Amino acid sequence: MSMAILLFFLRWIELKFVVFNHSYEIFVGLLALLFTSLGIWLALKLSKPKVEIQTVIVEKEVYVSKEEEFTPNEALIQQLEISKRELEILNLISQGLKNEEIAQQLFVSLSTVKTHNQNLFAKLDVQRRTQAIEKAKRLKLIA
Repeated sequence: MSMAILLFFLRWIELKFVVFNHSYEIFVGLLALLFTSLGIWLALKLSKPKVEIQTVIVEKEVYVSKEEEFTPNEALIQQLEISKRELEILNLISQGLKNEEIAQQLFVSLSTVKTHNQNLFAKLDVQRRTQAIEKAKRLKLIA
């Protein structure tokens, strides 16, 4: 037991000697450690962008007017010389039906539907089905 106390006492004296002789180096080392950790913490804080999420709730009253009954522009239909069958096909195109489905529904051949499509495209001066639908709705030929 006395040997352990003696060994402890010698280690304590050695530590005291090291601390007193190297106190400046220990102080500088602790100061460097402090500023390094402070620098790392500050860099992490400044490098992360601040993101603020704001939730905005907007309540709005919407008034829906009663839609008027659609009446096609008969004068323009006659002026463009669009037949009843072409108008019927144009309505079916606007419903999203394919040429095959239109042919089955109207009991005509596929080539007849394609011919009517070509005639419609020429009369409406368009290239595609979507353009034909958009222009026909704008000219109030279909609902």
